[in-house]
Amino acid sequence: MHAFRQAVEARDTDAIEALLADDVVFTSPVAFKPYPGKALTAAILRGAMRVFENFRYVREIADGRNHALVFEAEVDGKALTGCDFLHLDEEGRIDDIMVMVRPLSGANALAEAMAAQFPRIQREATAQ
Repeated sequence: MHAFRQAVEARDTDAIEALLADDVVFTSPVAFKPYPGKALTAAILRGAMRVFENFRYVREIADGRNHALVFEAEVDGKALTGCDFLHLDEEGRIDDIMVMVRPLSGANALAEAMAAQFPRIQREATAQ
């Protein structure tokens, strides 16, 4: 099991952040532009943990430094399925995270919930 999965399942935000490379890039399922940097990515992941309900990984696929972690969750009563695509740098730190979710109703609920979190996410990211 990948350490990121273990940290997320344990809701250990410190362990999650420790796995991120300084130059990590986070690509959101609901935003056009990727978010660069460890502080912002860690804050986004903390925000996601606040909005996801009944989150659980259901499958893990690994190929060298590439990992796909399939999950199921709910956001504001809407069920969704998603995947965290991770790439590890040469030191084993996550340098790329891309998240995809379906169906559209779940993605829309996630977009609304994360938009409400974004002022806090920005404060957390700049406080570091």
